[in-house]
Amino acid sequence: MTDENPENWRYFVSYTGVKLPVKLVNPLEIADLNHRNTFIRATFDAEERLLGFEKMVYGEVEIWHRYEYDAAGVIRRAEISMDGDVTEMRFDESGALVSA
Repeated sequence: MTDENPENWRYFVSYTGVKLPVKLVNPLEIADLNHRNTFIRATFDAEERLLGFEKMVYGEVEIWHRYEYDAAGVIRRAEISMDGDVTEMRFDESGALVSA
């Protein structure tokens, strides 16, 4: 994760959506993690844009996403790792996918 400082992580039950960046749903408190086998840990920038997340399953990272934005806050690049395969996606100035 870009920010390895656990104090800056926020936790969620899951995510939704097919358009990137995904939307994280159902926030969790740190105390809630003791009773969960699966959760999302994420970091955000000062403008509350999602920078990246990891889906944790039984203490292991199952998938992760990393996002980069332009100065206007439009997503321009994403990296997604699933099953050890990393896919890079690039977006134009309107946020439309141009390459994967």
